[in-house]
Amino acid sequence: MDDLYDQLSPQLRDRLERCRAEIAELDLLLRGTVAPYYTTCGKRGCRCQADPPTLHGPYYQWTSKIGGKTKTIRLRRDDVDLFKHIVGNGRQLDRLVGEWIEASIEAAQEIRQKARR
Repeated sequence: MDDLYDQLSPQLRDRLERCRAEIAELDLLLRGTVAPYYTTCGKRGCRCQADPPTLHGPYYQWTSKIGGKTKTIRLRRDDVDLFKHIVGNGRQLDRLVGEWIEASIEAAQEIRQKARR
């Protein structure tokens, strides 16, 4: 497939190489969200039972769909930044793969045009 790369314009080759290099730099990856949530405790007379209630929290959790099922992990406060980083890497991967696909479409068109000449 190196032959295909050789047929590409330098700009397109650079875009593809940049996507590859940035993907290689990513470490851990997760999809999903890290979000705060608030809750009640059920103790009689607690502030969360008042009218209006003052809920307990924020607590944090990571949630994602895996194999068609929702997976949730409750996080300690000191885990929140780690999970936000890892989820951010997942979003970065999605963005880079999208760019790579767009560049690959352009590359395929470029190769087809050169083959027709």
